[in-house]
Amino acid sequence: MRLGFPIKVYGRSNLRSHDGRRWQNNPHLSVSLAYVRDLFLYLDAQNIRMYRLSADLAPYVAHPNLPQFHHQIDECRRELEAVGALARELGIRLSFHAGAHVLLNTPEPRRLARAQATLQALTSLLDAMGLDDEAVVVLHVGGHYHDRGEALALFARRFEALPAAVRARLALEHDDRRFGVEDCLWLHRQVGVRVVFDLLHHQLYNPTGIDEVEALQRCLATWPPQQTPKIHVSTPATEMVRDRQGRPHPPRLNRHSHYVNPFPVIAFLRRLPEWCNFDMMLEAKACDLAVIQFRRHLAAFAPDLVARFQICPA
Repeated sequence: MRLGFPIKVYGRSNLRSHDGRRWQNNPHLSVSLAYVRDLFLYLDAQNIRMYRLSADLAPYVAHPNLPQFHHQIDECRRELEAVGALARELGIRLSFHAGAHVLLNTPEPRRLARAQATLQALTSLLDAMGLDDEAVVVLHVGGHYHDRGEALALFARRFEALPAAVRARLALEHDDRRFGVEDCLWLHRQVGVRVVFDLLHHQLYNPTGIDEVEALQRCLATWPPQQTPKIHVSTPATEMVRDRQGRPHPPRLNRHSHYVNPFPVIAFLRRLPEWCNFDMMLEAKACDLAVIQFRRHLAAFAPDLVARFQICPA
């Protein structure tokens, strides 16, 4: 099992995930790729073999009003090939997660056009890196728009209208309040999209009452046998928060903790059948530090799982 994290690195303060300058300062994919090369070397030194790239790796590449940024991928073919070769050499599995604005079932034509352009750009980035089919672009179903059934059906129609290369990269994640595991499995049956299981989302939104182990197994079964599925794991924040007036409030349960509470995750993993095989993205706010700490906790409290899942040591 490969453990990974999304985007931000905290273990080295000088590492950046992408060129985050505003459009007025002419950010560019070439700068992002230089940052990513250094970041990969850090991941290798920490024995972390899974990483979610920033969806802004190519800044403004799909922005409808900034056409000067639309050709970055073609301009960086050689650099993308080199970065992809480095990821393969180091055994680092890469992915993207499309931003919240990427909604295939939106009723707004402009938003749909931008969503389609964004998915095409993210696909083109992974293709230009020469990565295999396990390098996916994860997205959510979208909104209800006052009709859940039609929203699901519209997603299916829009998905099938995408270019084949884009469909081949996509994986669908259920969310914490609108579309659950059963909804995503229905879409899998309609269009064949792979489903990414998210443990916290399922705990927060499970209207059909499906057991989490069964839900995981059914999501894993949507992936082709030759591919290793990926799942998302996080635990909710428990720290008190304060509003603008300084009044204390409990945190929202869908807020990720900075570090993963190991004990519920250990209990969940121990319930799984022996055949279950997947990579695990830890969605914790401490990012790489959370992965390193989680491995320490597994070594201390669950060495059986370290051996069973062949988890890389810290």
